[in-house]
Amino acid sequence: MIDEKKLLDFMKETAYRPMTVQELEKEFQIETAAEFKELVILLNQMEETGKVVRTRTNRYGVPERMNLIRGRLQAHAKGFGFVIPESGEGQDIYIHASDMNTAMHGDEVLARINRRSDGARMEGEIVRIIRRANAEVVGTFKESRAFGFVIPDEKRLNRDIFIPKEASNGAVEGHKVVVKITRFPEDARANPEGEVIEILGHQNDPGVDILSIIRRHGLPEEFPQEVLDEAQSISDEIAPEDLKGRRDLRDKKMVTIDGADAKDLDDAVSIERLDNGNYLLGVHIADVSYYVKEGSFLDQEAYRRGCSVYLVDRVIPMLPHRLSNGICSLNPQVDRLAMSCEMEINANTLEVEDYAIFTSVIKTNERMTYADVNKILVEDDPELKARYQDLVEDFRLMEELAMKLRRKRMQRGAIDFDFQEAKILVDEEGKPTDIVLRERSVAEQLIEEFMLAANETVAEHFHWLTVPFIFRIHEDPDQGKLQSFLEFVTNFGYVVKGTAQSIHPRALQQLLEKIKGEPEEVVVSTVMLRSMQQAKYAAESLGHFGLATEFYTHFTSPIRRYPDLIVHRLIRSWLDGTLHDEEEEWKEKLPGIARQSSERERIAVDAERETDDLKKAEFMLDKIGEEFDGIISGVTSFGMFVELPNTVEGLVHISYLTDDYYHYHDRQYALIGERTGKMFRIGDEVTVRVINVDLDEKSVDFEVVGMKPPRKKREQEVRVIEGGATNGVKRNKPKKKGEPKKKFFEELEKKSGKKKKARRSRTSRKKRK
Repeated sequence: MIDEKKLLDFMKETAYRPMTVQELEKEFQIETAAEFKELVILLNQMEETGKVVRTRTNRYGVPERMNLIRGRLQAHAKGFGFVIPESGEGQDIYIHASDMNTAMHGDEVLARINRRSDGARMEGEIVRIIRRANAEVVGTFKESRAFGFVIPDEKRLNRDIFIPKEASNGAVEGHKVVVKITRFPEDARANPEGEVIEILGHQNDPGVDILSIIRRHGLPEEFPQEVLDEAQSISDEIAPEDLKGRRDLRDKKMVTIDGADAKDLDDAVSIERLDNGNYLLGVHIADVSYYVKEGSFLDQEAYRRGCSVYLVDRVIPMLPHRLSNGICSLNPQVDRLAMSCEMEINANTLEVEDYAIFTSVIKTNERMTYADVNKILVEDDPELKARYQDLVEDFRLMEELAMKLRRKRMQRGAIDFDFQEAKILVDEEGKPTDIVLRERSVAEQLIEEFMLAANETVAEHFHWLTVPFIFRIHEDPDQGKLQSFLEFVTNFGYVVKGTAQSIHPRALQQLLEKIKGEPEEVVVSTVMLRSMQQAKYAAESLGHFGLATEFYTHFTSPIRRYPDLIVHRLIRSWLDGTLHDEEEEWKEKLPGIARQSSERERIAVDAERETDDLKKAEFMLDKIGEEFDGIISGVTSFGMFVELPNTVEGLVHISYLTDDYYHYHDRQYALIGERTGKMFRIGDEVTVRVINVDLDEKSVDFEVVGMKPPRKKREQEVRVIEGGATNGVKRNKPKKKGEPKKKFFEELEKKSGKKKKARRSRTSRKKRK
């Protein structure tokens, strides 16, 4: 019987030409009416999903052989957009606003490539919408006499939604609502039509702002009843039969170390000094897969959610609290089921000489906080040392091993960005009261290193078993972006050995170490980060560039990440001896699980960032007119972004730079005055005044009121970064005092190409990983 795979493989063959149904019938030797009917149904289904295309002459072929690209439309608030190829290969395709063919942001589409602009960028048009992405839209209701309309919160949905009077369902002016689209536009001049299905409250009511973001990103607040019932049916006590086949580690000293407000404690650590001088490190993870069975309601809901989401004022968990805070949480002094990875680490080479991965039963001694462990190790707090006297030596041994592991990781080239992170404090009504910086203490580094060690050990083990598995990968940087970065750092006298096609992460980490404490630290770190790709999940081990490791997975957080739950499930199958029997089934499932998990993670990150930006903007509402010192964190053709010490970021639009005409130079990441040669560059220190806060846009506007003079320039060696080596190879000749600034400006013009017209953007520049 013919199936989808056989049909696609046949159509992708080089010798294939588009065929009619009758020609395909003959090619596949279909003889019965029932088989012919199945072929027609299959072709229709594949056409609907965009896997095949039917021409005007009723012939079928695959899109890629017909100058068509299948992908997702990423629209812009100004009307144009880009089609991101589904394959992940090739360039994005620019779509002019007039070529959208009623497609909306997020839609799955087929695009035809029409031409290449400037010999490089591909341009095209949408020829078919395969799947609409916006069945429901969140926005603000606007009332008219005979009808209403909703302005979407998502600015990339640049068409208001028409609401007939009878479909408003009680919504009034200013309500935040959820709209179900009942009719999509059929031509470029029409608007979508919809009906109000939920009123979230007035846009100024407390909590409605966060609720709108939750709805817009499709984050599920409540668990379905069948999921809650299934969780309720799980015993909160461990029975004797639960211990079958497990190692009993209840007498082994171990602790959890988490934030003070954490309730889902999914990892514990233990450490010993062996007689041979080596370390025995144990990482013990809650055995969530024992309770969340494959195909169960709990499993289906966890897959749908993908991960827990940590918003400013709440957590949206992946699993019900009965599990995440109960039987699956490694609470102190109670028996818990775990998946353990014990590693013998050589005291000198720090290589993992031996390891074991197994199911266990544990009982943690204490529930420690990062703050308390830090006070013991760094501040030598006598009260805490007395309280945890049986554990103090273990903590010191953990610190010793963790710092060694960290040094080794840095030496091999792992890239460590040291950016400030902030926590926004809110009151009971959700209003921000303060923004405090998060410290990356010794205790947090300790847990980080141990989790990394376990993740790498588990990943390498399953890589060499050559069985189906799910990995965390971080591909090499985009060559174009990396080449721009390598050229950019030469402005500061650094030359990184290597090319955009072949560079070891060690060279980039050595550069970060060189710039530590230098005036250019922020600018170089920021631009380097932007040249990196995003980490994601995959069913094959492709390495992790940022960690400079060949093998990596996520094993340590199955309470809050679905891929970790799958990793535990695969480990259990391997331990039970059933993994090889299930190999084909897992091979088929894992790519989809990896793709879904990566997408849900991206949605969670976007929602978390959006709530942060909203509350940071709200925090600045009563500070309009006040002045703050800040650092330029980004430069664009329409202005520059300035970040304050509390991590609030705002835009200085180019129209507020009134002392000259300023032009953007992408190679220098700078705005440079045409007449004065005055330069604004990432990392420069400025004083700004808050002039506007827009909560709808989640943005803050600044104007520059002062600029700190750059540090006195000295002759600067061009430093070659190669595996940590710094070699003075030549000296830059300093500029003569009084050299005409106009000449300097003209030279920069020649380097960076023609001027770009300034424009205003309604979207945020900041990208986080």
